[in-house]
Amino acid sequence: MTRTQPLVWVVIADGEHARVVTPTASTGQFATVLSLDSVTAHQRTSDLVSEGAGRVHESASSTRHGVVARTDPHDAAKLAFLREIAATIDGHASRHAFDRLVLAAPAHALHDLREALGQDATAKLVGTLHKDLVKTPDHDLIPHLAEWWLPPPAA
Repeated sequence: MTRTQPLVWVVIADGEHARVVTPTASTGQFATVLSLDSVTAHQRTSDLVSEGAGRVHESASSTRHGVVARTDPHDAAKLAFLREIAATIDGHASRHAFDRLVLAAPAHALHDLREALGQDATAKLVGTLHKDLVKTPDHDLIPHLAEWWLPPPAA
């Protein structure tokens, strides 16, 4: 099948949820074609770590101190989820499921997502938007994404 126009995928993500939207009609609408949710999205810290923090002995006395984790488990879970999104997008990019890619996410998530993208997806990246649109319904996306909207390819 030959496309008459490039197919644009817009990845809308944060650290817990993501979806891919594409143009669906000549009137400028988008529709979700892929949705991903983190399994750790609303878990407590105690659910994310295997055990409580360890204890160490003071070398000069019998005092013990708690060992603090080097990273926040929630931040680590969000980064792992963004890497999972990037791997999914990379897989679709290597199978030529889309021609152009746009990323829309809050600044901290956008940076991590962009860094995690592979070569195929990065080559198709045409734009980024520093905005959290995860909770924005598909029918309200056009004011935010009009710059990258193209009519859908002819069937």
